[in-house]
Amino acid sequence: MSYTNSDFEPPRPRRSPLRRPLTVAVAALVPGALLGWGVYAAVGGSDDGGGAAVARTSSAAPSDGAASASDDAKEPADSSPSAGGKPTASSSESAPAGGSGPLKGKVVVIDPGHNPGNFQHTSEINRKVNVGTHWKECDTTGTATNAGYPEAKFTLDVAHRLRTLLEEQGATVKLTQDGDRSYGPCVDERARIGNEADADAAISIHADGSGAGNRGFHVILPGAVHDGDADTRAIVAPSAELGERVAGNFLRATGSAPSNYVGDGTGLVTRTDLGGLNLSTVPKVFIECGNMRDDKDVAQLTSGTWRQKAAQGMSEGIVSFLRG
Repeated sequence: MSYTNSDFEPPRPRRSPLRRPLTVAVAALVPGALLGWGVYAAVGGSDDGGGAAVARTSSAAPSDGAASASDDAKEPADSSPSAGGKPTASSSESAPAGGSGPLKGKVVVIDPGHNPGNFQHTSEINRKVNVGTHWKECDTTGTATNAGYPEAKFTLDVAHRLRTLLEEQGATVKLTQDGDRSYGPCVDERARIGNEADADAAISIHADGSGAGNRGFHVILPGAVHDGDADTRAIVAPSAELGERVAGNFLRATGSAPSNYVGDGTGLVTRTDLGGLNLSTVPKVFIECGNMRDDKDVAQLTSGTWRQKAAQGMSEGIVSFLRG
């Protein structure tokens, strides 16, 4: 996820205050994954010191629905759900779970980033909305792979898989959108959906559109904001705990490395410019699952088997957080 509007500048990487807790948690939980990370570090690109800069815009509508006119619109052969963990289709608001799992009575809101129809509604998604500290575009089209697989399609697929896993644990799960609206919702409404659901946890799913060679995942945490309509002070600490647990379990489940271009190797980034976090009154994080402009990350993001692992890692992190 990246933006190219006038009120956003990509963050410069900085050392996260949560580096030590995540490092300890990962060292304890995932020695195998860390070994894989060591192999990757030996052969992969080094940290270029840049932010999550990107080719993403909401002002130009590609003719085929991809995020860029340069994409060839050829969808990867494995972009459909795999047989193992096939997502199910239903309305944005899930029926209350009837199971007796460990998450019975808990509410989780899943926010699949962007919307496949956004490119057809450029005037609507370019409309400015109040995100607490400033005004910015309602939404963007999202990014896409060079072969034309859209971020919005990826995020919805992973959201379906995650919903299934959480409902199996007894949770009540609500989606901010489920392909059931022509565009959006806007970023302020996405936050409001989680707030009105009184969610015990909320997660916004994305994939980045940074430069080739920039690899790995990162989890975005809300920073302390108290300005205008935004007041995150009550959710900073629980969101940090949620983010650490999601990051550690995502690493273990997928074997993917933490980002080599933001987060200082921790897989955690704190930001104060995102309306979806600034307007939230419930514990919430964003996750950038990988970079859609890097061939090695794309091989994972377009794999149904890997997307199931990604959903599993998110689910286990959320379950761990909610069970304390």
